[in-house]
Amino acid sequence: MKNSPVLKLNHLSKRFGAVLANDDVSLELYRGEVLALLGENGAGKTTLMNMLFGHYMPDNGHIEVMDAQGKMQPLTLGHPQAALEMGIGMVHQHFTLAENLTALDNILLGAESLFAWRHNRKKARSKIEGIMARTGLAAPLDEKIGTLSVGERQRVEILKALYHDARILVLDEPTAVLTPQEADTLFENIGAMTGEGLSVIFISHKLREVLAFSQRIAVLRHGKLVGEIATKDADERVIARMMVGADTPATPRSPMPPGAPVLELEDISIKGSNARTSLQAANLSICAHEIVGIAGVSGNGQAALARLVSGLVAPSSGSMRVAGEKLGRFTPTAALQAGIGRIPEDRHHDGVIGAMSVAENLIIERLGAPDVQQNGFLRQREISRHADALCAAYDVRGPGIEADARLLSGGNIQKLILARVFEAAPKLILANQPTRGLDLGAASEVARRLFEARERGAGVLLISEDLDEILALSDRVVVIHDGHLHPAHSREREAIGLMMAGENTC
Repeated sequence: MKNSPVLKLNHLSKRFGAVLANDDVSLELYRGEVLALLGENGAGKTTLMNMLFGHYMPDNGHIEVMDAQGKMQPLTLGHPQAALEMGIGMVHQHFTLAENLTALDNILLGAESLFAWRHNRKKARSKIEGIMARTGLAAPLDEKIGTLSVGERQRVEILKALYHDARILVLDEPTAVLTPQEADTLFENIGAMTGEGLSVIFISHKLREVLAFSQRIAVLRHGKLVGEIATKDADERVIARMMVGADTPATPRSPMPPGAPVLELEDISIKGSNARTSLQAANLSICAHEIVGIAGVSGNGQAALARLVSGLVAPSSGSMRVAGEKLGRFTPTAALQAGIGRIPEDRHHDGVIGAMSVAENLIIERLGAPDVQQNGFLRQREISRHADALCAAYDVRGPGIEADARLLSGGNIQKLILARVFEAAPKLILANQPTRGLDLGAASEVARRLFEARERGAGVLLISEDLDEILALSDRVVVIHDGHLHPAHSREREAIGLMMAGENTC
């Protein structure tokens, strides 16, 4: 192992009510090491890292960090500023950015005094541009965060952490919204920085990244550290068995003849301020018993397509039919009534209402159903019974069905949304990044549910930035580039990648 530890987590425990999120976890990180921290959704990975960064105060245990002089020092717990001063940086799974400020201001926020913020912007910009050149992470520094795509926001988060000159960097799902090429570039440059002494902990569900870029793997299960293994001694089956206690079953896609069209887009155009918010004379047909995957680099019109199908934006020209019926009104209610189920890209902003309970979020799209309300009054007993059944069937873990949805982990919020959508048996399912941030078992379950819906007769519009997922789940692949849709000429990764870059689209 490399030198002495630069970080020691000693017997950390954290409880949230009846949920023991971390149970006596001890872990070490070494200088120049990339340590992958793995586990199922709700296993306690993010909670552990939030204690390290000072967002949570542990109930038990302590943390030691090597200072700039090479001596181990106790970390002041519960104070993010103390973590920053000890050279710890963190890129959060969910964005911590101010949407009304520019990307540059967000990177400087908290890193510079007000005076320096105003007067040293040229120097700061030069440093950030240098980081972007080294990492390949491009971000529009002068645009407000609220106008950026999800992928661009994630890049700003990474740049913000790197700007602080961290000696220990925690990456919580850092590549969830990056293309494979961007992820490879990020890790290649992180590898160069670890050669200079940077130590990295990264949480990921992408085993290809884990096996390619880490030196050691630590696995949490139900809040406990259940094992550590050198990456050179691991493979996907070994990791899966450590994470879930058993092998994860594969879900093959079996051939199935398509049925009648359930979605038809005819010369649909949406006028936006850029390619991300626009569609250009798009034509697309999805049939029953069919999964159509939309492959593309983030920011090429996927958001516009998803908003159109969800009823959140009306086209400037063209028409859309669902199960043969022309959609006259483009509203979320009209989309639901037409038989469209929606798994949104941003699960927190568009998928749930955080201040409402788990049970309430599960019935929010079917308030008029007789088992939900009668004579204007909610049937609480039936709602609770319904929520208990769905949480059990979809393995939604958390403090309970009466707890606020915001208290669930990101993966469990996603499973809540999946339960709501699949149980409604829609004609068309919009699955927008459906497995982003999910562990192996949960991602396998999503695939199984999508295949079940396909067999039942639903059509599925799958939007994903994970090309492996597109190829594994889709019956047909369509590439989106600069707001244009192009049928893929083949299922070869290289050919699709070239089309994603704008080549060979004719």
